[in-house]
Amino acid sequence: MSTYVLSYDVGTTGIKTCLFEIDQTIRMIEWASCGYHLYILDNGGAEQDADEWWDAMCRTTREVFVRAAVTPDQVAGISFCSQMQGLVLVDREGVPVHRPMSYMDQRAEEEIKKGIANGIQIAGANIFKLIPSLMITGAVSSSVKDPIWKYKWIEANEPENLARAYRWLDVKEYMISRCTGRFVMTEDSAWSTLLYDTRKGHEGWSMKMCRMFGIRTDLLPEIIKSTDEAGRLTAKAASELGLKEGTPVFGGGGDATLIGIGAGCVNTGQTHIYSGTSGWVSTIVDKQFIDANYMIAAIVGAQSGKFNYFAEMETAGKCLEWVKDHLALDEIGIYLDKHDVCEGTENQEKVYTSLYDYLSEVIDSVEPGAGGVIFTPWLHGNRCPFEDSNAGGMFFNLKLETGKTEMIRAVVEGVCYHLRWMLECQDRKIKTSDPIRFCGGGALSDVTAQMLSDITGRTIEVVASPQNVGSMGAAAISGVGLGIMNSIEEIADFIPAEKTFIPDAKRGALYEKNYKVFKKLHDANKKCFKDMNKM
Repeated sequence: MSTYVLSYDVGTTGIKTCLFEIDQTIRMIEWASCGYHLYILDNGGAEQDADEWWDAMCRTTREVFVRAAVTPDQVAGISFCSQMQGLVLVDREGVPVHRPMSYMDQRAEEEIKKGIANGIQIAGANIFKLIPSLMITGAVSSSVKDPIWKYKWIEANEPENLARAYRWLDVKEYMISRCTGRFVMTEDSAWSTLLYDTRKGHEGWSMKMCRMFGIRTDLLPEIIKSTDEAGRLTAKAASELGLKEGTPVFGGGGDATLIGIGAGCVNTGQTHIYSGTSGWVSTIVDKQFIDANYMIAAIVGAQSGKFNYFAEMETAGKCLEWVKDHLALDEIGIYLDKHDVCEGTENQEKVYTSLYDYLSEVIDSVEPGAGGVIFTPWLHGNRCPFEDSNAGGMFFNLKLETGKTEMIRAVVEGVCYHLRWMLECQDRKIKTSDPIRFCGGGALSDVTAQMLSDITGRTIEVVASPQNVGSMGAAAISGVGLGIMNSIEEIADFIPAEKTFIPDAKRGALYEKNYKVFKKLHDANKKCFKDMNKM
C-alpha cells in the first residue's frame, strides 16, 4: 500500500514543495515552486524574510493538491531539506527578532577579527580557540559566514534584538516551529553552528564552546535526530497550509545532509558533486577530521557514525543565473521571437524546453577551453579551498576575437575547474570515489555533465530528476521516521544512475592548461580584490 509524504526544499531563492509516493520505490508525483527574495545589503549582509518563506510554503502546498489526485488527509508525514548556517533568532512566540541572516551573510568581519583572528594563529585562527574547537566540534569557526559571527554581529550592532531573542534556529527549524509550535534543531543543523560537541558520549551543545565565544546558552533549542518526529501540525498551520491537523513533522536535514542521500550516496567512500545556487564536493567518511588549510571539514549528517567530508563554493549555478540575466537574455538573442525559453517556448525551427537546453547548445558549439578565456566563479566571495570574502568573479584573457559564446562556456568551465580543485583538495586526506554522482540543477545539462567528467577525469553518474534530490532525501527521512524503511542506507537501492558520462582524455588535455592558470588567479589577484572590495 502506498504512503504519501510532503517534502519542502527550502532554498536560497525559492521553495519547492514535492509530493512523494513511497511504495517499492520513492516516486515524486507532483510539485510546485515559488520564489522569494534574497536581500543583499551594502555592508555585506544577506538577509531573507521569514514570512516570505512561509507564504511560499503555503502557496505551493495548496497548488500541489489542486493538481494531485491525492488529498491532503492522505499525507502521512512532512519533512524539510533546507539551506544551512542561517541565523533565525525568534521570540517566545516564534517571531523573528531580526530579518533572518542567510548563510551568504558576510558583514561580521570585525566580529571574527576580534573573536578568533587575533593573537597567535594557525590557519588564520587563534591557537587558543582553534585547538579546543577542533577537539570538541571537529571544525573551527574561521569563516565570516559562520553562524557564531552572525550572532556576534547582532550582539554588537543590535543588542536590543538579541535581548528579545528566546531561541536560536536555522532555516528549516524556523519552518518546523511555524508548523508545530516547537523549537528544536536537528543534529546536522546544531553541528553547523560549530557549538556542537561531536565526541562520543558527549554529543550535544558544548557549554565550553559557548563560554569561549560568549554565546547565551538559554537560546539553544532541544536537539533531535533527522528521522525523529519534531512535532505535529497545529490547527493554525494546518489551516494556512491546507493540510490535516496532527500530521507528523519530521526533523529532516540541511541541504548538505540530504542532497547526497537523495542522490543515492549513503555508503562510506561515495562522493557526490552538487551544483545548485552554491556548489560542493562531499564524500562520506566514517570518522571526523578537518583540513584547515583548505577549509574542508567532516560534518555531521543524518546517519549515525558517518560524516560528510565537505568542501563548498558559494556560487555555482548562481553563475549560470548571472549568465542568464546579463549575457544571455538581454544580449545574444535568447529571446527567440520574443519568447522566453526559460518558460519552454519555440521558434520556427527549434523547441527549447529550458534555459539549460539553450545554454547547452550554445556551450557545445564552442571548443573546450573557451578560446583561452577563463572565468572565476567567485561572485559572492569564496570559502574553499581559500576563504576570501573579497574575491570576485572575472573573465581572464579576453581578446578581440572572443565572443559571448566563449564567455558563456568559460563560466561553466570555471565552475567545473573549481569543483575539480575542491575534489583534489579532498584527495589530500581521503580517497574520493570514481564514479561520482552529479546532482543539482547543473546536472540537468548533459553537456555540463560531460564537461565535468572531462575536467575531473572521473566517471560522472546522474540520477533521474537531479534537481530534486534534496526533496528525495527529505522524503526518505520521512519514510524512515514513519517506519516504512528500516534505515537511510536502504535508499541506495531505490536511486540508480540514469545517465553515465565517461571522461574523454583528448578533451581533458585541452582543459589542462586553463585549469593550471585558473588555480593561480586568486593568489595573483588577492591584493587587488582586497583593494577593490574591502568594506
